[in-house]
Amino acid sequence: MLSYTRRVRASVPGSTGPACPEGEAEARQAKRFTRRVGLVTAGTMVSRLLGLARESVFAWLFGAGLATDAFNVAFRIPNFLRDVFAESALSAAFVPAFVGSLRRDPPERTRDFAAAVLNALTLAVGLIVVFGMVFTPAVVRVIAAGFAGQPDKLALTVQLTRVMFPFLLFVAWAAWAMGILNACGTFFVPAVAPGAFNLVSIAVPLATFGWLRGIGVEPITGMAWGVTLGALAQVAVQLPRLHRHGFRWRPVFDFAGPEVRRVFTRWLPVVLGLASWQISALVNTFLLTFLPEGSVTWVNYAYRIQHLPAGLFGVAIGSVALAEYSHRAGGSAGAIRDSFRHATGLVSTLTIPAALLLMVLAGPVVALVYQHGRFTAADAVNTSQALALYCLGIWAAAAARNCAAGFYALGNTRVPAFSAAAAVAVNIGINLLLMGRIGFRSFPLAASAGQFLHLAVLFALLRRRTGGLGGRAVARLTVRVLAAAVGAAALALALARLWTFLPGVGTLGYRLGHAFLPGLLGVGGYYLLARLLRIAEVRAVFAQLVFRRNPQAGDGRLNS
Repeated sequence: MLSYTRRVRASVPGSTGPACPEGEAEARQAKRFTRRVGLVTAGTMVSRLLGLARESVFAWLFGAGLATDAFNVAFRIPNFLRDVFAESALSAAFVPAFVGSLRRDPPERTRDFAAAVLNALTLAVGLIVVFGMVFTPAVVRVIAAGFAGQPDKLALTVQLTRVMFPFLLFVAWAAWAMGILNACGTFFVPAVAPGAFNLVSIAVPLATFGWLRGIGVEPITGMAWGVTLGALAQVAVQLPRLHRHGFRWRPVFDFAGPEVRRVFTRWLPVVLGLASWQISALVNTFLLTFLPEGSVTWVNYAYRIQHLPAGLFGVAIGSVALAEYSHRAGGSAGAIRDSFRHATGLVSTLTIPAALLLMVLAGPVVALVYQHGRFTAADAVNTSQALALYCLGIWAAAAARNCAAGFYALGNTRVPAFSAAAAVAVNIGINLLLMGRIGFRSFPLAASAGQFLHLAVLFALLRRRTGGLGGRAVARLTVRVLAAAVGAAALALALARLWTFLPGVGTLGYRLGHAFLPGLLGVGGYYLLARLLRIAEVRAVFAQLVFRRNPQAGDGRLNS
């Protein structure tokens, strides 16, 4: 069997390998790209559905009130650091460098490089965790200043934050593993790994709720422990695949090597850019604490639901695009154009209908997921309003992520950082302007506006860098997709309205039908309308993602 390193070298532009006509090669690459997006989508779907189950259990156990506000604020702190120091930030800096090592270095050197990055990451993030746990009270007093007049709420927030701080180190390890696996062509396992996090996050609070209450400890503490242990499980499920590719922990501490320094040099602008988004989230959390009780929870729950389409499609396309662009770029801006056009077409054909369908079905979806136990109908209405406003920005966020992947593959991590900072300034400004008038609704609206600005800046600058991205063709496709998606959303909304005349309101069967059947009608309607409008890209996507079974890609090992 060819080693993965040799197959990588045979697949990049300008390398030796089987010759084929240019059009055939482009079609083959597009098909492979779509298939890999399908794998990530499938894995992410499992993870996101388990995440919704986790949120449903959370709402059923704890409702919306003092404890949930404390937990949501507490989780924002390590979650902020996760997004800054792990996952997207690490992938953006590490994957292009790792792909470069795969292409040019002997396998042993590639393994040493990966181990050095892991050890440097462990040292840096481990120190952050230790300092974070020591200074938690001071951090919480700043982030949740609105809790100052409620000492019990403030104390609970401090306690929960400390329990969840080690989560940061574990997800950093998981992000490192994901970067290696994606670069080696394995996409399903890293995508489904967060499902282990969600399963543990469900099991621990369910198992400990009664016991914690019996010994006088706030039961939501079990949810915090579930988060930390779940992150460790997310690492564990990726280890067998890593070992198959030949990667294990090694005592390599060459932190001053050029490859490692290049990763962390490129990491810093990504950290600053992602920090901008997370600072925005923390500022928004700070502002939400001054609104009526439950506001933090309504916005947080809505944000998590919109992560289903954002994660299924936006994150899936972005993850595959980063690996694909990194393999194809080779330092050449023009080499990513064809892949970029295909990826952008996928963004439109998948996220626009998903966003519109979720927008018109926000009420039934929120009722199904959250309206149980202590979570009231009024809570569901407020959450669904926030969700509908978040849906406005799903397409823009996915498209911006794709543009950012292009910059990262070309070794430029500064432009996305500056663009993110500008978008965050707009986000916070809109909130300050509107929160006094429309309350919590200003926060998802501002987030969507910020994503559109981020996309506009990134696309314009990437087009200049690459000499053209086929923007007119993408725009024409997007308009046609939007027309089909609007028709599909109208069908779904009509059935959802008719559903309200049926008996059994409030039962599980009623809620399942109210959320899923209009959604299925909308998906079918979108496909038929797309065929009517002759949108070939939609037909190709359905052929790859819905109507065919695709084998797992990337089974090759990095052999020495």
